[in-house]
Formats: sequence, C-alpha cells, structure tokens
Amino acid sequence: MSDHLIWSGCDTVRLAHEYGTPLYVMDESMMRRRCRRLAEAVKGRNARICYAGKAFLNIAMAKLVCEEGLGLDTVSEGELYLAHLAGFPMERVTLHGNAKTESFLSAGLEWGAGTVVVDSEDELKRLESLCALRGKRQTILIRVSPGIEAHTHKAIQTAQKDCKFGVPLAHLERAVKYALASEWLDLAGLHVHVGSQIHDTEAHFAAVSRMTQLLCELRGSLGFEARELDLGGGFGIPSLPGEAETPAEEFVSQILDRVDSSCEALGLRRPEVVFEPGRWIAGEAGITLYTVQSVKEIPGVRTYVAVDGGMTDNPRPQLYQAQYVVKLANDTTRPATKRAAIAGPCCESGDLLTADTPVPELHVGDVLAVPLTGAYNYSMFSTYNCALRPAVIFAQDGSARVAVRRQTLEDLARGQE
Repeated sequence: MSDHLIWSGCDTVRLAHEYGTPLYVMDESMMRRRCRRLAEAVKGRNARICYAGKAFLNIAMAKLVCEEGLGLDTVSEGELYLAHLAGFPMERVTLHGNAKTESFLSAGLEWGAGTVVVDSEDELKRLESLCALRGKRQTILIRVSPGIEAHTHKAIQTAQKDCKFGVPLAHLERAVKYALASEWLDLAGLHVHVGSQIHDTEAHFAAVSRMTQLLCELRGSLGFEARELDLGGGFGIPSLPGEAETPAEEFVSQILDRVDSSCEALGLRRPEVVFEPGRWIAGEAGITLYTVQSVKEIPGVRTYVAVDGGMTDNPRPQLYQAQYVVKLANDTTRPATKRAAIAGPCCESGDLLTADTPVPELHVGDVLAVPLTGAYNYSMFSTYNCALRPAVIFAQDGSARVAVRRQTLEDLARGQE
C-alpha cells in the first residue's frame, strides 16, 4: 500500500506479517554500494578495506563482503567459523580481539587466516607456541594502546592509556623485539583503533602522528621497517535520521594524505594502510520492525507503548544511551502529534528503546520501524528472559530473502537437559 513504509523496495508491513516481529531488515543494495565506495576510495593509494564483522555478521553478510572484494575482520571463533562456512578466502581474514583463546588461534592457523592482530605479550608467546607445533609461520600485527582519547562515548574509546586493548607503549619495543626474533612470527606492522562513532578526523590524525613516530623509533632502535599500518575503523554514522552523514571517503582520503605526509617527513617507507569499517557499511542499511502490544497512558506522567522487542535485540540505549526515533510502518501519513516511551517486554524498567519520542496515535497491532539499527543490534542480541533471536531479512530492489531464520522454541531448548 502507498502509505506503508518501503525499505529497499519492500513493503515493511508485509515483511512483518510474513516473517514476524521483531524483525531485522537490511538494505542489501546500500551495503554493497558502501563496500564499493570504500574500495574505490583506496584504489591506487596502497591501502585496503577490511570489514569489521563485529558490527553485523552472518553467513549471508560474509558472502556479500567476499563478493565485494573486501577483507574480513573476526573477533571470535564463532565469527571465524561463519567466514569459513561462507567460503571466505582465509588469506583475506584477520583474527582480532583482546582475549583470543587457544581454540580461536588454532582454528585461524588451521584454516589459513591471513593475519593475526596480537593484543598482548602473553598472546604473542601463545601464538608462537601454536605456530611451532604446526610448523607454520604466521603474519602478525601488534596492536598498540597509544594513549589517544577519541571524542566519543567512553565505552567505545579503545586507544586511551587506561584501556584493555593493545600492548602498552612502555612494553611495545620489548614485544616487537620478541616477534622479530621468532622464526614462527612474521611481524608486518602495527595496529591501532581509536574508537567508534567518530565524526571528525582529529583522533585518526593523532593516531597517524603517534604511530608513524613509533615506527620511526622502532626503525632506529631495532631496524624494524613496517610493511603494514592498520588504523582501524570507527567512522561514524548519523545518530538520528536526518542528521548529516560523514562520508567515509573523506575520512579515508584525508587520513591517507596524513600518512603520506607523516612518512615523508620522517623518512619512512610508506606502509600499506588498512582500514576496518563496520558500522559505516551496515548501520544505516538496517531497520528493525516491531508490533505494538499495548498502549498505557499514565495521566500527567508518560505514555508507554509496549512492543515485542527491546533491549534483547537492541541493547545500545542501555549501553551507550543511544537515541532512536520510531516510524509508523503501516501508516506513514498519520501525524506524530503525541510523545511516548517505546518499551520492550523485558523485566527491567530500563528496557526502553526510547524514553520520549514523537509518535502518532498508536494502537495495538501497529507496526513500528526503528531506523539506524543495522550495526551492533543483531550482533549484540541477548537471550535474557529466554528471548528468541529475530529473523534477518536481506531486501534488495523489491525482493526479500531470509538471511537468518527466526529462532524457534525448539532451537532455544536444544542442548538443554
């Protein structure tokens, strides 16, 4: 119908009725366009793009990223396994994370993962032992915690001095020296990630300056000359619909220019630069659909609109105080003349998708859409209150396909006795 919300050519109300709610709907065309924009941005610049799977990953997404020619960054054995099932070229896969298990590292070695980003000296030694057992030499980067505080939520700053990620600067030379002395480790370079939802280049520029200076110092003290410099991702997207998008191409171009000038000034051979965007590719491509279960007005206080999903399928309001708006999918012409809290079903007073947002007159059975939920929603799903994982639909040019089927009660109980 003409008054229904359309997403990538698909009627969202029809999708909600056919596949149930909550329902994640991803605009496949948008994700492909964004992959291509990033690939074009690094073309001819001695740089490459590695999609950060933690933002949104399933087998269908791994196949999409593979088809678009990007690399894939994995932070768990589960993500690596999905890449393996998708037939992703393992030489384009990176193993990441600050607490890699022996099982995760072993799987990466056995399947031929291209790069391991080593996060600690303990991991450096663990990986070396696993490589020696297999007689396999592994390419690695060392992640550094350089003491840079990006302008973003504290929970998603990842390079400040007090940080669980990366090798502290005080221990970096020791870690590099250890890696260079090992016959089983091929140290390609360094890695830094300053944080997420970053809307200007200030923190990335600071990272470039600090990391190139470190490379210069390591060349002087150990004779180490890096082949790669991984600058992470973190390119922001709008927090609310209608806000201006920060084109990732601008980030990439300006950061690469800064790398070029910094290396020239320091007399460094310019390493290949790696970027790891995730949210920028998937975030705006996703919406989540819900069905209204009740409308409860507390006179003079607040109206609560209860829907069939919330903090289990989108914990970001609780974790980061993320803000969202809602759209009425089954009648886009109904004016937003009221305000309400959109509440989830969990047994927590804080289970709110939004505490106060403009809404139309709402009724039981209405279908609501929450935009900007393509990243860190599906991937952060929790089974609190035995919630069932929603289905994921890939929509493209008016057709829809199931990327992940809805979890059933039988799935929930599987493995229990």
